[in-house]
Amino acid sequence: MAFIFPFFTAFLITYLLVPITRKIAFRYEVIDKPNHRKVHVDPIPLLGGLAIFIGFGVTVLLFVPPSMKLFIMFLAGSVVLLIGMVDDWSKAHGKDFPALPKLLVQIMAASILIYGGIQITGIRGFVFAEQTAWYLPHGIGILITIIWIVGIMNMLNFLDGLDGLATGIAAISAMTLFFIALIQGQEAIAILCISLLGTTLGFLKYNFHPAKIFMGDAGALFLGCILAAIAIEGAFKGATLFTLIVPLLIFGVPIFDTVYVMFRRWRENRPIHVADKGHVHHRLMKLGLNQVQAVTFIYILGICFSLLSVVIILLFLMYST
Repeated sequence: MAFIFPFFTAFLITYLLVPITRKIAFRYEVIDKPNHRKVHVDPIPLLGGLAIFIGFGVTVLLFVPPSMKLFIMFLAGSVVLLIGMVDDWSKAHGKDFPALPKLLVQIMAASILIYGGIQITGIRGFVFAEQTAWYLPHGIGILITIIWIVGIMNMLNFLDGLDGLATGIAAISAMTLFFIALIQGQEAIAILCISLLGTTLGFLKYNFHPAKIFMGDAGALFLGCILAAIAIEGAFKGATLFTLIVPLLIFGVPIFDTVYVMFRRWRENRPIHVADKGHVHHRLMKLGLNQVQAVTFIYILGICFSLLSVVIILLFLMYST
């Protein structure tokens, strides 16, 4: 019951809020209009991130005991949500929001998390947790944490190119983090994860093809920020060198897609931050898959990465006891 109630609460709140945010988006013309780079052919409202934020936030307030880290997590998430909404509004009105201010705000959000104690500090040995811990120098730990948080936010945002793709991958990541939190006995983290899973699935009902609403940069950045923070407090917490691969596998799809795209743009001597139709999902569609087939294939790939991460954690626990 500790997990069923948060899941369904998050699902229902988000599911009921989406029609309201759609009306608000149409009212204020926060709409993603089709162009040569977009896959969709009809204008789609962009305020899905607001429904995700409220659905997750209300659920967590109801079911998770208040703490400073929880407050810090939502403060950081709110910061990137706001800059994402500004970016979405700018795009909807034919303006390009500069990349640098958005990056600086993302770094600020990561710094807020670090200030609140959500930080990668080191590992607890090579294979087994009881071995001597290896702590990172303070500055190196801060740098790695910022790269991780900002990276996951942007990777999830880059992946948001087909109906339901980024939302589904976020749901798979949340579900995997939930199982790992359960295995490691982290109940509060598990409730956060199951609430996020309910929120993303409630939104996915409207976001899967044919999408009635998009999460926009606001939703992708918020989900990325929360997932990255949860991973630090969950999968990274107490990790050994052997289990460090687990959080990388959890986000295997967005990491692989981003590395592939950045390498291709670098090889072609093009700016890595300028969007194009060269992501993995675009390549799959060029091979003849439709949107549903391409998204389903990437879902399966994400589930395989996630299952592998859970197996590694179970093997670690088996051989360390």
